[in-house]
Amino acid sequence: MGKSLIHFSVQSVLNLYVHLQAVLTVGFAFGQPQETIGLRTTPENDHLRMRAAGGPFKISLFADLHFGENAWTDWGPLQDFNSVKVMSTVLDHETPDFVIYLGDVITANNMAVANASLYWDQAISPTRVRGIPWASIFGNHDDAPFEWPLDWFSDSGIPQLFCPAVNSSYSGEEECDFRGTHRTELMKKEIDYNVLSHSKNGPKDLWPSISNYVLQVSSSHDRQMAVAYMYFLDSGGGSYPEVISSAQAEWFRHKAEEINPDSRVPEIVFWHIPSKAYKKVAPRFGVHKPCVGSINKESVAAQEAEMGIMKILVKRTSVKAVFVGHNHGLDWCCPYQNLWLCFARHTGYGGYGNWPRGARILEIMEQPFSLKSWIRMEDGSVHSEVILSS
Repeated sequence: MGKSLIHFSVQSVLNLYVHLQAVLTVGFAFGQPQETIGLRTTPENDHLRMRAAGGPFKISLFADLHFGENAWTDWGPLQDFNSVKVMSTVLDHETPDFVIYLGDVITANNMAVANASLYWDQAISPTRVRGIPWASIFGNHDDAPFEWPLDWFSDSGIPQLFCPAVNSSYSGEEECDFRGTHRTELMKKEIDYNVLSHSKNGPKDLWPSISNYVLQVSSSHDRQMAVAYMYFLDSGGGSYPEVISSAQAEWFRHKAEEINPDSRVPEIVFWHIPSKAYKKVAPRFGVHKPCVGSINKESVAAQEAEMGIMKILVKRTSVKAVFVGHNHGLDWCCPYQNLWLCFARHTGYGGYGNWPRGARILEIMEQPFSLKSWIRMEDGSVHSEVILSS
């Protein structure tokens, strides 16, 4: 979920050009080495590994970053800069093995620039520059069409537009597009230019949803031995309805039965927009047991319809938890039948709400298996620890 931003100034567009040139190297403010971005040069490695000697596998969830909002003002680039600081704080405190970008990485409906991948690239840079692998899924704002500000149609008219090209000293009207960058192109750019990306397009027959795939976390002593499976689903929004389709639900069921037929290996699921089941377990008037969290400041904004995914999940004893973003004012985990339904924590300074930013952390242990979670805040503090499986 994001916010509509409509102010414009030509001077701030020039500021944006400088901002883009600087932030794409991210390390300039945090003592990190500058990075060189190029085409993928080694094959994908789908298997992630537990740490040696029985160490944990730790994951940071970055939700609702909303990069690229109001880029024509001083406000917008500052929000992106602050989001980079939040991510950097979390990554340096937690030193995770993996990062998941949990949707609404950018706010495409607020972008006139032709190639929204430029902002997507900014968002993943703090992770990439530290050499940490990641995966991403789409939210409802990532490929939403441009929303024309109403005041552009008043007496003052549409302002002169400049959409700078990051890799060129030239800028002009030809660089503006207003049609947005589709999911397929955003994912292609991420995969093609980032050897650390574990993201996938997913099966073509699930189109228009894109980010549907599964990753295996392997044992430290045997890469063929699965410790956990992580499933990623596109919950829609933007260019099509906010829903996990029946086709996606069936894909999940078939894939799970194929790779984990006896439900022996624990399964963890990630998508962006909460299902309607979240509304059933949502706490009232704060967060109280059995739920665990720190903010409960709004109602659950669920998907438009339930097409069967939750019925499939609750039938699988191996499914331990579902993690979503979308609601910036919620960060709780609540039990639902035999699994947990969890929100991440609003990480980005883009989007609505002024609650302190942070990130949900997951920790997987192998022997015996356990799944633990907590929230790391932008000031370095930690809260809301919960055992999700043991």
